Amino acid sequence: MPQSPPLRHALLLHGAGAGGWEWNLWREVLHARGIETQAPDLQAAPAGLEATGLADYRDQARAALAALPRPRAVVGASLGGLLAWLCGDLADALVLVNPLPPAPWAAELAPRQWPARVPWRREASLASTRRAMPDADEAAALYALRRWRDESGAVLTQALAGVEAARPECPSLCIASHGDTDVNPQTTARFAAAVGASLIVLPGSHVGPLLGRDAARAAAQAADWLSAR
Repeated sequence: MPQSPPLRHALLLHGAGAGGWEWNLWREVLHARGIETQAPDLQAAPAGLEATGLADYRDQARAALAALPRPRAVVGASLGGLLAWLCGDLADALVLVNPLPPAPWAAELAPRQWPARVPWRREASLASTRRAMPDADEAAALYALRRWRDESGAVLTQALAGVEAARPECPSLCIASHGDTDVNPQTTARFAAAVGASLIVLPGSHVGPLLGRDAARAAAQAADWLSAR
């Protein structure tokens, strides 16, 4: 039987308040494995960030993924993990890093009230960045501090309320961090088991797999899994 062509393209979707920059290390690792990547910055709706909803980001992600040659993967972290799940019907492989889960697992997340515009850029400080990235070195914390951006409160409200989404047919991998205080790793494990996804559990924080000291290890394990698809 003829072998399937190797997976050579991946779309990387960032988390809330971040941008494509948070995938810099992963892009290097994936490129070394022969996987070309796109890591776009999700854009606010024409009416502004306060008018941006989850569907605006979802539509951007789906359009970007559909533009890549097949076979292709979609990789998402946190909010980007949920967006990746919503693109799964267009993908040949999924990697979800500490993802905000769809319904019904979203009910396990702690409820929060969000303003129309979450002022993460305006209120960012080195101290708050260090708290969010306890497993990152000083250079990574400074790099992130200069790049955080404000986020749409509506996007976060809609995501945390739980989104109904069909299970994609392509193979999936979930990566969970032991020290994740935003998405309980047990929630990620239950979600992975329920949808038949592979699971890798690593030490670190919510953003640790991308920005922490062990990010290269996380990227390499994801690259190994993608290369085997």
